[in-house]
Amino acid sequence: MAKIAVEQPFEDVKAALEQKGHEVQMFNTDENVSGFDIGVVRAINEGNNDEFDFPVVSMKGMSIGDVVDAVETRVNQM
Repeated sequence: MAKIAVEQPFEDVKAALEQKGHEVQMFNTDENVSGFDIGVVRAINEGNNDEFDFPVVSMKGMSIGDVVDAVETRVNQM
């Protein structure tokens, strides 16, 4: 089970990850977020690469199922 940060307003992603047994917390983009195993963000841009002290998955162009699969793959590699 991983501790996952999900960017607001993606409650549906939070619910899907919780169903897989992960501990999920929502965060706002302007928050300083740390202490998580992995994060899910709307998109990764040049400016926010060093914003997080954990790996992030970008939701850009992905379905909820794709995001959950990507997170689980990353978690299993840890």
